Amino acid sequence: MSSNPASSSSGGAGSGDATAARRNTKRPKYSRFTQQELPACKPILTPRVVISAFMLVTIVFVPIGVASLYASRDVVEIVERYETDCIPENFRNNKVAFIQSKADKTCNKNITVPKHMKQPIYVYYQLDNFYQNHRRYVKSRSDEQLKNPKSANSVSACKPEDSANGQPIVPCGLIAWSLFNDTYTFSNKNRNLTVNKKGISWKSDREHKFGKNVFPKNFQSGSLIGGANLSTNIPLSDQEDLIVWMRTAALPTFRKLYGKIEEDLQQGDVLQVTLENHYNTYSFNGKKKLVLSTTSWLGGKNDFLGIAYLTVGGLCFFLAMAFTIVYFVKPRQLGDPSYLSWNRAPGGH
Repeated sequence: MSSNPASSSSGGAGSGDATAARRNTKRPKYSRFTQQELPACKPILTPRVVISAFMLVTIVFVPIGVASLYASRDVVEIVERYETDCIPENFRNNKVAFIQSKADKTCNKNITVPKHMKQPIYVYYQLDNFYQNHRRYVKSRSDEQLKNPKSANSVSACKPEDSANGQPIVPCGLIAWSLFNDTYTFSNKNRNLTVNKKGISWKSDREHKFGKNVFPKNFQSGSLIGGANLSTNIPLSDQEDLIVWMRTAALPTFRKLYGKIEEDLQQGDVLQVTLENHYNTYSFNGKKKLVLSTTSWLGGKNDFLGIAYLTVGGLCFFLAMAFTIVYFVKPRQLGDPSYLSWNRAPGGH
């Protein structure tokens, strides 16, 4: 049976038109945004613009740097290193043996206040060469166990401090196990100074990461004691020393808040400090320091921010002056902006 060539030709043309139509329907709608034809700002960096920009940075940065440096210098800070002074002379050659013994580890020191310190005076302990950011150390904890009393058995990530005597440890893990356990007692003019340990941790940690119905259980009951013990009658959300310690530091030298002294100290006052030197930093050549510090509107004592602002502001001022001298001594004629490619009409020469 023969086919009609005309009909075949007509059918082929029709299918081709249909295919072309389908292709046209898939073509994206024209838009100046998608075709990158929107008007753009293309400034020309003339010498005056560059010099003005550098001077603007100088005017903004230098006052901020001066204010930051002044605020930092206004902070009164006392740093007392004690890990060696609190070791008896006959144990100086074997400090690890002393710290692991049951000998009396009470240590008395006198600290003279160099300037008037306004309340609140923050008491910190500082540890050097302690790597809380070690991967295995950071992972050795159970966040689910810390906030949920029904998750006491969630200790799979806490090894090697996951269980003791066949029972799960609450709180488990190396971080909690190594809790700092040195203590400080202060007195001034034969009068004890109260160290307030309430509100030293983050509110978000107390309310969301540590449960009000979670109590320590089987903690520090293994063969090797790591650090401080915890009261079994106080929920984890109220044990703020633990909460502060569990927020691990990013650097090997760090400070953590111990408490607050909520009364002023006058210049020349002599603080009698009684330290209980229990924490073992001697096994890894760590350092321990007691820090008393006031604060300013910028926070604690830190000159880096002010120095950084002054450095950038001074560098910009130097560059502005250099460009100004070059501009007036040996100026260069600017080209005609109308010859720039984006200012020329399409197809123009």
